[in-house]
Amino acid sequence: MHDPTLRAQLASALSSKGADYVPRTRHKLADGSPRHTNRLILTSSPYLAQHAHNPVDWWPWCDEAFSTAKLQDKPVLLSVGYSTCHWCHVMEEESFEDEEIARFANEHFVCVKVDREERPDVDAVYMAFIQGITGRGGWPMTVLLTPSRQPFYGGTYFPPRAGARGARQGLLEILRVIVGRYREDPAAITAQAERLASELRALSAPPAAGALPSYSVVDVAVEQARSAFDPEHGGRRGIPKFPSAFPLRVLCRHGARTGDSSTLAMVEKTLDRMADGGMFDHLSGGFHRYSTDHQWLVPHFEKMLYDNATLALVYLEGSQALAQPRHALTTRAVLDYLLREMRTPDGAFYAATDADSATPEGAMEEGAFFTWTTHEIESALGLEDARDAIAHWGASEHGHLDGRSVLHRPKGARPLDASRAESLRARLREARERRPAPLRDDKVIVAWNALTITALARSAIVLNDDRYRVAAVRCAESILRARDERGSLPHMIVGGRGEGLAFGDDRACLAQALLDVFELEGDVRWLDASRAQMDELEREHGDAQDGGYFLSGTAHEDLLFREKPDYDGASPSLNSVAALTWARLATLCDDDVARSRAERTIRAFSSLLSRRPLALDHMLLALDWMTRPAREVVIVVREGSGALSAEARPFLAALERSIVPNVALVVATEEALSGALGERVPWARGKTRVDDRATAYVCERGVCQLPTNDPDAFARQLSER
Repeated sequence: MHDPTLRAQLASALSSKGADYVPRTRHKLADGSPRHTNRLILTSSPYLAQHAHNPVDWWPWCDEAFSTAKLQDKPVLLSVGYSTCHWCHVMEEESFEDEEIARFANEHFVCVKVDREERPDVDAVYMAFIQGITGRGGWPMTVLLTPSRQPFYGGTYFPPRAGARGARQGLLEILRVIVGRYREDPAAITAQAERLASELRALSAPPAAGALPSYSVVDVAVEQARSAFDPEHGGRRGIPKFPSAFPLRVLCRHGARTGDSSTLAMVEKTLDRMADGGMFDHLSGGFHRYSTDHQWLVPHFEKMLYDNATLALVYLEGSQALAQPRHALTTRAVLDYLLREMRTPDGAFYAATDADSATPEGAMEEGAFFTWTTHEIESALGLEDARDAIAHWGASEHGHLDGRSVLHRPKGARPLDASRAESLRARLREARERRPAPLRDDKVIVAWNALTITALARSAIVLNDDRYRVAAVRCAESILRARDERGSLPHMIVGGRGEGLAFGDDRACLAQALLDVFELEGDVRWLDASRAQMDELEREHGDAQDGGYFLSGTAHEDLLFREKPDYDGASPSLNSVAALTWARLATLCDDDVARSRAERTIRAFSSLLSRRPLALDHMLLALDWMTRPAREVVIVVREGSGALSAEARPFLAALERSIVPNVALVVATEEALSGALGERVPWARGKTRVDDRATAYVCERGVCQLPTNDPDAFARQLSER
């Protein structure tokens, strides 16, 4: 690095970190300052900042990096990961902190580091390549590119050298081979990359739209889930075990529609085993990312906002479908964890916390913060109380992970009464909080926050909890405030400032969340804001030829192709959320344009839904809405508005006792229903109070049953199949 201007910029950025800044590197000078500093110190991403002092001369993803590669006739070494990724940390320590590997990479490559959460479009393109050539994917992702950004080699994690972790080749040997090939015949490498890029574009081209699938696709999905079900531990058979790999929300609705107790039994088994297992944090609440074993016991310990938002909603709907309050308690535990530990001063939510944390000896180990020895429990509680805690949470002398125990609720363990368990939990949590905490990724990602708003808003309605209402509204307002002076939505917020252009999932998830806040609050501004985001999604991300939506918009960087997400993974895909949100808007507003867009979005994925419906299990919720009558519910109250209105609560208590698929809800006064709200929601217009008492209307396609003042009669109307 010989550019004096750049050296000055890096020195200034390092100086601005302040005296308390601790460089994340083992390469330090005598005064504790870092021996190496690269361009990543100029970025705002917490993940990129972790690599700012590697001896690798990293660039962020930018045009200048690829121009430099072209000018110097070097291939590009692209590394993609995220801040809470355990194996990303492993590869950093083994390879990117290794000075021999760094020297070789710096001499022969232009090295580019990408935060997949900051640039999901870049991640999607090169992950498609890795999955295509290796049959699997994951992070860290390592890809070699030509200066024209075309990939020609790659994989996920690589050990540093031959022999490490039993590998015949490590990263260093692979890079040496690639450099040799590139020097001997660069034209062959370029030709190979062009061929692979062409094949990648062809494989990534979305299929043509088909007819709207029938509801029978949902039946097929349920039977496929049944055949993959783990009858002992719940969820999908096999390891690792991801909560998102099993279509619990689809099963809840299908079981409610059909009355099939075996379908609901799969839901109950899965929810119980996940909440009892070590994947759930029994001290602070919240779920870790996934289980490394078949019994939900030993997790990867990172906690992701999107996982917890979606699981809070799953447990909420499970509590409704099964009429089991214990599942609602899990929803509360998850949301209370988010409110207590993950909320920003502005009311939004941080992205994640790390799997790794420091041991008392200062080494970084996965799960160090969350796991216990029996001696540590005894030190925190005393011998007598420790006996109860050890039995209740399944700790042992030999442990589950390197001699340490993962707290869980073992089957058949001696139960403790609630107050006793809470007392022990609080004392253990207090002791745990004295340990070095895992790193928190403090960026605010719009799509993930929107999923959290949805969970909070739906929980506020079902559980009648004003704390969740306040949190949902505050988060929504925080996200909307981050728009720039032109009203453009950012992809994320870092240090209170919006950064990057919104991707399609940011817009769709936010539109869904604003619709949930509208049903919670009854204020038409939220409905208008939701529709505005969906119209923007249509303009900027819509596929005019075949329907559906691309992740990147027209103003984003042109990459090898534009991904049209067609898989519901740990969080629902952009297209699944968009289809369901259009369907809900169509019902609420009796809007044929919205209805057409919902249908067109589903039709864009009809062939995939017919072949592999579980790949898009959240889109099945939209298909359910489009092929089964939705309920239009109006509750007319005397004053105020919103689902937490005191007059509305006796009616809405029915939602806590059972799940009713596909409900469009409006709670408002006669005055509001005769004004702007009635104009937006025509089937609610003119509804009045009967006998000057709160009155509920249950309608389908504008045809209403008799209005009622009786909450029990309302519940019966709502539950009729």
